[in-house]
Amino acid sequence: MNNTNLSHRMTLGLGAVALGLAASPISAAEPESCSTVRFAEVGWTDITATTALTTEVLEAMGYETRVDTVSVPIAYSGMKNGDFDVFLGNWMPSMASISDPYIEEGSVDRLGANLEGAKYTLAVPQYVHDAGVTSVADLDAHAEQFDSRLHGIEAGNDGNQLIQDMIDDDAFGLGDWQLVDSSEAGMLAELRARVPNEEWMVFLGWEPHPMNTNFDMAYLEGADDYFGPNLGGATVYTNTRGGYAEECGNVGTLLENLEFTLEMENRLMGEIMDAGADPRAAARDYLQANPEVLDGWLEGVTTRDGDPALPAVRSELGLEG
Repeated sequence: MNNTNLSHRMTLGLGAVALGLAASPISAAEPESCSTVRFAEVGWTDITATTALTTEVLEAMGYETRVDTVSVPIAYSGMKNGDFDVFLGNWMPSMASISDPYIEEGSVDRLGANLEGAKYTLAVPQYVHDAGVTSVADLDAHAEQFDSRLHGIEAGNDGNQLIQDMIDDDAFGLGDWQLVDSSEAGMLAELRARVPNEEWMVFLGWEPHPMNTNFDMAYLEGADDYFGPNLGGATVYTNTRGGYAEECGNVGTLLENLEFTLEMENRLMGEIMDAGADPRAAARDYLQANPEVLDGWLEGVTTRDGDPALPAVRSELGLEG
């Protein structure tokens, strides 16, 4: 074999290697730990809905997903310990006392906001508001009608903690009131039972949530020092275990791209809570009816095998084009 032929063959061989590397799927460069995305879900229907949307997209991209329902403190300790990869429900600023220590030590990362314009504070039925209870400062004057109870959701939740802080501080004369730990479903069942007879109740309210359309309700002013201004005006962020978005860059890009809307979440939550739809089925129906949301979510994202994600996800969802 002469030197010219040898050089030519080496050039062809190196070229083939280069082409092979360029065409190799992203999964070859990703750790195997990225193939399954593990979500912490805390039993709030809004996070159930957004987690269902995200897992539907990820599985259409060729990833496996796992969703575990845990309390908020367990979600954060689990991300720190490497048991969970993603949590879509970091409501800020109300969750600052729980989430910020993990963020500051680097064991949990706060990615971009996935929802703007949310609210989170104490609320009452509209008939209570019409009777003159328009602020948290009005509650204690009507302690007997409220049975001195403030209704929250599950124990350990940040909203419950803020209510307990108000009690512990004797804020607004609430020092002898009692926090009722329950659950989202339990609290709303209690509200549903009281409304027909116009019985009084003060409870933890938030939007997005179907409660805003299912009940004639009003949010109470005056709790800015605890829930924040603008009726607990909130931004919801995506959190991950520390370094996850760098370790699993493709999933990280999707997570950074995720943006939900109040209308989207209210609609999905209504399907899940009121119509009894399976969350994944409701999410798939929503994506099939509103495929345009995928354009932004999947920008710069590939499938697990390295192909463009948008056409693959559209195909998996049965969408044309």
